[in-house]
Parts: sequence; C-alpha cells; structure tokens
Amino acid sequence: MSNLSYIEKTLQRDTELIRSRVVEMGAMAQSALLNSLRALEEGDRQLAYSVIFRDQYINEAEKELDRLCLEFLVRQQPVAGHLRFVFATIKINYELERIGDYAESIARQVLKLNPAEFGASVERIKKIAGRAIPMLTQAVNAFATRDAGLARKTMQIESEVDELRDQFNSWIIEQRVPLLALTPLLTIARRYERVTDQAKHICEEVLYMCTGENIKHQGNEVFRILFVDDHNSSLSQIAEAVGNSLVLDKFVFSSAGLDPKPVDARVWNYLQKHEYDISRHHPKSLELVPLIEHYQVVVALTPAAKQAFLSLPSKAVHVEWPGEDPSQKNLNEEQFAQSMQKVISEFQKQITELVEAIRGKESRRQTQN
Repeated sequence: MSNLSYIEKTLQRDTELIRSRVVEMGAMAQSALLNSLRALEEGDRQLAYSVIFRDQYINEAEKELDRLCLEFLVRQQPVAGHLRFVFATIKINYELERIGDYAESIARQVLKLNPAEFGASVERIKKIAGRAIPMLTQAVNAFATRDAGLARKTMQIESEVDELRDQFNSWIIEQRVPLLALTPLLTIARRYERVTDQAKHICEEVLYMCTGENIKHQGNEVFRILFVDDHNSSLSQIAEAVGNSLVLDKFVFSSAGLDPKPVDARVWNYLQKHEYDISRHHPKSLELVPLIEHYQVVVALTPAAKQAFLSLPSKAVHVEWPGEDPSQKNLNEEQFAQSMQKVISEFQKQITELVEAIRGKESRRQTQN
C-alpha cells in the first residue's frame, strides 16, 4: 500500500512540474507577442531587438520541457490518462515554441518598417493581435486547468481571426502600399493569425488529454495544391486562377513565388477580361501561404521554383510543370492573347488530370478501408 502511495505522489509531483513549465512557457510566448505588438505600435526598435534576442529563452525552455517529458515516460511508464497527458504536452511544447518563433519573426519585420507611415495598417493588425494573444492565453489555461469546455470554446476564435486576416489582406492591397512595406505588414498580420492556428492545436491536444478524443484530423479531406514560380507575378497566378475557376469540391488552390513581385499588368488585365477572378490575389512568398504545412501537392512552374521543394512539407508530392511565361516574351497584343490562351488551356488539362488522379487515389484508399 505504501508503494502505491509513493507512486501516486511521484506521479502528482512530476505532472505538476511539467504542467507548471508549460504555463511558464506559455507566459513567455505571450510576453513576446505583446512586446512585438508594442514595438510595432511605438516603432520601438530596441524592444524589437529584445524580442529577437529573448527567443533563445523560449527555445531553451522547449528543450528543457521536452527533456522532462521524456524522463517522465521512462521513469513513470505512464498509462491511460497520464500517458495522454505527456503525449499532449510534448505536442503543446512544440506549438508554444513555434509561437515564440512567430513573435521573433514579427519583431524582425518591425525593423523593416516605419510604423508612423502606416498607422491605419497598424490599427488593423492590432485587432488581429487583440484576438490572437488572448486566445493563446485561454488555450494554455485550458491545459493548466484540464478544462475541455474552455478548450472547445477557445477553438472557435480561430475562424474569427481568419476573417480579420482576410479583411486586412484585401484592404491593404487596395491601399497600394509600397511593396517594400507590403510584405512586412502582410507577414506581421499572418504571424498573428498563425498564433491562433497553434492555439487551436493546443486546444485539440487538451481535448485529447481530457477525453481521449482525437479531432486533429477530422475534416482533413480537403486537398491543397500550391503553384510556385519565381515571382508569383504570372504563371503561378494564372494556374491558381484556372484551378479556382474549375470550382472543384474539396480542392484548394494557391500560389507563391520565391521572390514576390507585382502581378504583370497584361496578365492581370487578360484574366480579369476573361472572368478569372484574381481581385483578392496578391504576390506572396512561401512563408505567407496559409496552412502551408498541410499542402499535399506542390507544383514547380519554373526551374528555379524547384528550390521550394527543400523548404516545404516533406510529405507533399512534388511535381514539375515547365512552361513558357507569356509575360516574359516581347509579344504584340494578339500574340500575347494567343500565348495566354495556350497556357490557360494547358493548365486546365494538367489540373484536371491531377485532380482525377487524386480522386482516384482517395477512392481506392476508402475502398481498402
């Protein structure tokens, strides 16, 4: 009986230590996000540098918590609820470290800006951060208190912030902000929005820890296809527009460039004239692609774009579709229109074939199950 009591005491001691370290790490991540926001509001470069330098403390805390979890597994050999607790903690630890990286990234973008010139943009970003940071706090509190109800409630905030981010993206493109400032501002908004993605993941782990319910992969039947070229100014924009025009159920198309530049004017005008809606498209780098880690297929449209394969999800299928870019040719109006139509027709054919192959694969998988 005494041995059982001792085991119970050591279990409680170890779980409380791990739980307290998660709370501490969550507080560090929250502080970094708040300081990066204040650095943006006040144009405080010194504070931005402080956030960058202090990210190493979050990285060190992540390593220490990982060590504690591994020791817990070896020493306690947990089962049932305690096993779910440590597995959930290991994943939450990773999510919090990622959030620390987002805060550092925001601080680095602040150093590229003069916030006084973009007051309206900063105010809109504050609205995103004003929902994202409290969501993180609630997620960590749900873990600390083992509150599944709070976790479920907190998860709902993520979609609200997605909408705020989309509104900001559309608004800032209309403001014709200089490209040198556009990318940092979009990145900052995206980073705060990504905080809610990680906070949602934390809540999912809390639900698993508390109830054994694993909802992480529910609704994961959407297939995401990413087109990449050099500048996201022509070919990749055309491919994304064509993919979306096909209105394919459960397929999401997006595009990015290694070195984003404004969309070619002739390409833009042609697509608009032929009712390909790219009004919400804007040139973006790989790091600005929403949920990039969930893309199943990455298509390189230029030789240089194959570099993207090295930095994108390892489980994604990599495909090359080499083609001629109409914007890179010295063509008259008629020749340009013919070249565009040829490219569009080829993309329609390739995308349709790819989608049918994916549907066939999924159908076979369901049959086997």
